[in-house]
Amino acid sequence: MTTDKIVAKNLQVAYGPKVIIKTADFAVKQNDIFIIMGGSGSGKSSLLRVLTGLMPPAKGTFWVDGTDYPAADDETKLEIMKKVGILYQSGGLFSSMTLAENVALPLQKYTDYSPATIDELVNLKLALVGLNGYNDYYPAEISGGMKKRAGLARALALDPEIVYFDEPSAGLDPISSTRLDNLMKDINQSLGTTLVVVTHELDSIFAIGTNGIFLDAASKSLTAHGNPHDLLKNPPNETVYNFLTRGKEDEKTA
Repeated sequence: MTTDKIVAKNLQVAYGPKVIIKTADFAVKQNDIFIIMGGSGSGKSSLLRVLTGLMPPAKGTFWVDGTDYPAADDETKLEIMKKVGILYQSGGLFSSMTLAENVALPLQKYTDYSPATIDELVNLKLALVGLNGYNDYYPAEISGGMKKRAGLARALALDPEIVYFDEPSAGLDPISSTRLDNLMKDINQSLGTTLVVVTHELDSIFAIGTNGIFLDAASKSLTAHGNPHDLLKNPPNETVYNFLTRGKEDEKTA
């Protein structure tokens, strides 16, 4: 039976008096690859900041595994966040630390594992993302795509149930972007991890998305909810259709 990992109700996102998203209602199912899509200024990354606890909702709330996150005490929030991984747009690695040290950091901070066990887990996570043997490299010594994969290894360090991605393909060439998409699908399918992905990249949206929402910048609201392929077949409005067919008509007439 599919269960809801995240449920948002009457969620409003704002910076002080400036409202970014007026209201949003949606559910992320267990094992979804859930896409948060929309044009520039639609509030995709701001919504992600709310879902990851970096800023509170202006109104409404959301539940993670049945717990009202904004209303929870700090100890409960910490326990929830231990089940969550985040891959930032830049990869978010500490430049002064090796890849192994970056991946080891959450294990050192939130577990009582021995150094030997942590080393073993670091090797496992780096191998999982195709970086076996790169333990002693620094972020400046590897490519952009490898940095993203190293950031993903760190996000997976604590075996999270949910991983959030902020524009994972940003700055990557098409080959590196496709490799990252395939890695995300593999993690979703092999580990059963629920992925929540902010992206505007059509190739990624259709390659990996199983569910998602469309945020409309003009109305400051959520105007579509569902599988991206289904939304393309039966778009709820012209804005969603235009977003999901960007460049496709030009390709046909070229």
